[in-house]
Order: sequence, then structure tokens, then C-alpha cells
Amino acid sequence: MTVYSASQRALLPKFSPIEGNELEWLERQIREGLTPAAYGYRMPAEWEPHWATWLSWPHNPHSWPGRFEGIASIWARLVRELRQVEGIRIAAGTGDVLRQAQEMVGDLPNVELFDIPTNDAWMRDHGPIFLISECCQPPLVLVDWRYNAWGNKYPPYDLDNLVPRQIAERLGYYRFVVPLVLEGGAVDTDGRGTLLAARNCLLNPNRNPYVSQEFLSECLKAFFGVARIIWVEAMIAGDDTDGHVDQLARFVGPRVVVVASEQDPADINYGPLRELWRQLSAAEDAEGRPVELIPIPMPRPIEIENQRVPASYLNFYIANQLVIVPAFDDPADVQAQNILGRLFPGRRVVGLPARDLCWGLGAYHCITQQEPAPPC
Repeated sequence: MTVYSASQRALLPKFSPIEGNELEWLERQIREGLTPAAYGYRMPAEWEPHWATWLSWPHNPHSWPGRFEGIASIWARLVRELRQVEGIRIAAGTGDVLRQAQEMVGDLPNVELFDIPTNDAWMRDHGPIFLISECCQPPLVLVDWRYNAWGNKYPPYDLDNLVPRQIAERLGYYRFVVPLVLEGGAVDTDGRGTLLAARNCLLNPNRNPYVSQEFLSECLKAFFGVARIIWVEAMIAGDDTDGHVDQLARFVGPRVVVVASEQDPADINYGPLRELWRQLSAAEDAEGRPVELIPIPMPRPIEIENQRVPASYLNFYIANQLVIVPAFDDPADVQAQNILGRLFPGRRVVGLPARDLCWGLGAYHCITQQEPAPPC
């Protein structure tokens, strides 16, 4: 367990409690250079080395009505795959939730359980986002954005909103606090200064009212250490996140983006995904180079209890020597895995069942959050 010394943390800014107008406070932090970018931190790409993967143990039956009984087994199978290539850290709650996690995965090597309570299991969105620096001390910090369950759709979320703070306190990590709402699934980076960001999510009045795109871009650059924002605006059927990028488009290398592609003109996703391709066709990375686009097919429509679920292969997770891809018992499963296998030749590509998982309206990227390995 990495714990940073008092002398290391003394090199970072001292944040006072936010008082008065929070946007004015945030503007002042940026203006005075009290942000991660100013200190030399950046958000690494997901394919950069990991120290661990963070998960939140599932316990909310309302997220998978009628199918909750088998959900913990999905987490356990994922843990068994991931622990072979990196550490696993789980916000496992307390009481019966913690006991179940202990019984199912607690005795496995490379697995740590923390008695951090949550409202739900979507660590990508309520967890911290970690930053690294090749020249700063400490070499790893985290950013704590606010979380409001995708625009106050699924209260309560008070415990989820505290997860980044709890992790920082347990592990002794420095925490940059941002008084804006952001879910981890709404952004993706190449680790070299370019960020994909979901416009109709982050600029939605149910997240950040009164915030302009210009100001939010400035905040993303300051708190993620990026130079260029590629704003994406699209949404697939069944998505309750208002258009997270981890269902739509992902960096798989510098300047290279995989994009969800629907080939059936009769499908509801056909028009939005064609528009998404058009948007990205005009995009450039932080060095001014056009991004290279690679299509990944969509699976056939999946309905559960007469509801279309947001099934997408773009919800894959990149771990050390491993890529976890959602599988839907669809002919396109193998095609999607083969595409990702060619893009990540040094990693094993594993398709894990995701039909029941998607009934919760998310997949493997939604339930994971990488903790990068400190570069020094």
C-alpha cells in the first residue's frame, strides 16, 4: 500500500473549504496555478501501466431488478481474471455486503477489500480519477469531482459521492477537489494531451447548470493535464447517462479512436452513430493531427423486459496484458474481440458475458476504475 509522506504532500497546494461562489473559487484556483496541470500532473491513458483496478461490490437490487441474484458472480469472475495481471482494490462496504465479498474473492491473492460503503456499484463514475507525474512528488494524486447519479436520476448517492475522499484518506493520497459534476465514463484520454468529452452529459443542466463549454474546457485542461478537448455528442438507445463516451468512442493509442458503428439503417442507433463518425472525422489531437477512426460493430438489439439496453463493445476495459470485452452471445462478439486483439497485440483479449450486466445499463468499463502505477 502506497502512503505518501507529509513532506511529499507539503509540496502540493493547501485547499481551503469552498465558501461563497464556487465557480469564482474554481476560477481563482486555475488563475493562481493551484491545479494538477500547473503542478505537472496528467491523466494517463488506460493502456499505461496499472497498479490496481478499483471496483465497488454490487449490493443494490434496484439496479438489476429480477436478475440481481447472479450479479455478484459477474464481479467475482472479473476479479479472477484481473488479479492475474494487477492488483484489485474493492470498496466492499460493511456488514453483509462486506461478508459476501470476503467469501467470494477475499482470500484471492492480489485482492484488497476496503470497508468503504457505497450506494451502488458503478466505480467508473463515482470513483476517483487518478493522475500521474514523471517529475512531481508525490507521483500520483487523485481528482475528486462531484457525483450526482447521472443528473439526480437515481438517489440516494451520498455514499457514492464520498468514495474518492474515502480512498484518498485510506491510502494517504493527495486529493484535488473540483466543485463540478463529472463521471469517469464521460471522458477518455490518449495520455498525450487529448481528451474525448461528452458534451450533452457534462454540459447538461442536470449536472453543471450555468457552466459554459468554454469554462468547462478550461477546467478539464487544468484538472486532467490535457491540451485539447474533442467534444462528442451522441447517445445510443437505452443509455441513461446522457451520452457517455465509453459507449461510443475510445482511444486505443495515440491519435487512434475506435468508434461504435451500426450498419442497419432501420436501427435507432444508425443515425446517431453516423453523426458521431462525422464529428470525429473532423477531430484533431493535441498535436494538430487528424485522429484515425476504426469502426467496431454494434451487437444486435438486446431487450430485457421490453426495454432496450445500451449494449456496446466500446464498454471494454484495458488492464495490464489484458482487455476485457463485453460479450452478448452475438455473432459480432468475435469480430469486436478480433479488432481489439489487433489493436492491443501484447494483451490477451477476453470476452466476458454481459447481457445480465447490461440490464443495469452499463458493462465492464462502467464498473472499473484504473489506479495507474506511479512512474517513479
